[in-house]
Amino acid sequence: MKKIIIALSAFVLTNAAFAQTGTKPSTATKPATTKTATSKPATGSVKPAAVTASPLKTNRDSASYSLGVRIAQNIKDQGFDKLDPALIEKGISDVFNGKAIALPDAFLDKCIGEFQQKASAEKASKAKSEGQKFLAENAKRKGVVTTKSGLQYEVIKTGTDTTKPKLKDKVKCHYHGTLINGKVFDSSVDRGEPISFAVTGVIAGWTEALQLMTVGSKWKLYIPSELAYGDRQMGASIPPGSTLIFEVEILGIEK
Repeated sequence: MKKIIIALSAFVLTNAAFAQTGTKPSTATKPATTKTATSKPATGSVKPAAVTASPLKTNRDSASYSLGVRIAQNIKDQGFDKLDPALIEKGISDVFNGKAIALPDAFLDKCIGEFQQKASAEKASKAKSEGQKFLAENAKRKGVVTTKSGLQYEVIKTGTDTTKPKLKDKVKCHYHGTLINGKVFDSSVDRGEPISFAVTGVIAGWTEALQLMTVGSKWKLYIPSELAYGDRQMGASIPPGSTLIFEVEILGIEK
């Protein structure tokens, strides 16, 4: 499916959920504020600060601007953060106004795909290089174990149960995930809600680690990109080629 269609679909789904549940969408931006300077006349009195009029005077104005914001947010989430906003605006304007577009329609998707592949490859190369350096240093730390696959882990807590999950099992876990720079991208701990999933239904690094852990244990996993999401961009939070860090606690096995 085309990435732009995915972005617009995400916009529609996000806002449909918001309309039904009243839940604030996960991606939010604060409206820009314009500061105006005050000047002091010769008499010493102070004039009141000028108020900048909002260009959003009607619901149509607000809806138009809001749609633009959501489209831009979702486009960035898909890894298109290096595009030219002015030309995106021109493309939208040409279509809305019935003007001839600057490129053949059959050529549009090819342009998008080639740009995304190149941008993703550049990001992945940089992230993988940083991840490799991090893992090389991390492997030297006491208590860190490196498996044959390249997965690294250290034991935070050893469970009293000796049972280990098998490939066919479904486990209930708490986890906290960050990038190597410390940025949190997902956390059941922060949400206060553990999650259940099949051992084979997660990234390769997790699948390997879960079979080594025992119920009740808590480990810290250091997962190279090839055992995580590879060169794929995963939403706004996980760039392609990222090494991921998880604290994982197995709460139980669900048969």
